[in-house]
Amino acid sequence: MAATPKTVLNNSWAAATQTFTAVLNPFLTAQVDADVAQQPLHDAMAYTLASGGKRLRPVLAFVISQLGSAALSAQDFLFPAGAIELIQTYSLIHDDLPAMDNDDLRRGKPSNHIQFGEAQAILAGDGLLTLAFSWLARAPFNTAVRIAMVQVLADAAGPAGMVAGQSQDMADTGEDITDTALHQLVANKTAQLITGAAEIGALAGQLTVSQRAAVRDFAWALGQAFQIRDDILDVIETTAELGKTAGKDAAEHKNTYVSFYGLAGARQQLQAALMAARAAWTPAVLASLGFAAIPAVLADLIQQLEE
Repeated sequence: MAATPKTVLNNSWAAATQTFTAVLNPFLTAQVDADVAQQPLHDAMAYTLASGGKRLRPVLAFVISQLGSAALSAQDFLFPAGAIELIQTYSLIHDDLPAMDNDDLRRGKPSNHIQFGEAQAILAGDGLLTLAFSWLARAPFNTAVRIAMVQVLADAAGPAGMVAGQSQDMADTGEDITDTALHQLVANKTAQLITGAAEIGALAGQLTVSQRAAVRDFAWALGQAFQIRDDILDVIETTAELGKTAGKDAAEHKNTYVSFYGLAGARQQLQAALMAARAAWTPAVLASLGFAAIPAVLADLIQQLEE
């Protein structure tokens, strides 16, 4: 059954994810099948897209869209949500390449370049990246909203956002950096796309200016927390638990919250980021949305990031 407005807001994060991905995942498969005729390219693109994952960003975007005055169904939001997941998937394929993080595993399976070769993996990432904007152009919203969505996603994923973070990550590997530089690296590498996803949801849901500002603050802090937690898990979990090579950050002298602050300090930073995520939902903003407290689904998401 498709999620309905407000209902999903009262769910747990796991239930919201299950409900929305039950619609999103078949759409991703069918739409890539329809849009990509060249078989080797199609197979490489579809492989990582269908390899699982939390679908955090598209689910977050959909949940945020339900906060506003627009009564959107899951079907209404498939092209924007799909576009967000295409960007996320392309970034993972390129991250795993030998020239970047050089990881043979992704989500417990051989990385794209291991399965299809390095050249095809690069092209699969290119295909996913560009197809994302085609999908946004086809979203069932008015022209102004679609243009705004394109701008948000391009800013979040491009040289002012995620790509800048990836570049900084490569340049700073093995170097001593300041805490300011570390925060900026994480902001660009991870928080930008999570924030962009939430903003796309806010645009679809027709949130007000003040409501959108709260969503940005929440998603920004959430993105920081997500990366800090990832840094911690890289140290304390196994390869089997992670679905990717454990301990790789330390082995490659990456700058992470754990390498900079130590494990205990990273855990403190995680708690500070989660506190900021909660604080973004002021009583005034919640009241304007018709809530007395943070919607259950978002409160549960914050709780899920508690290490």
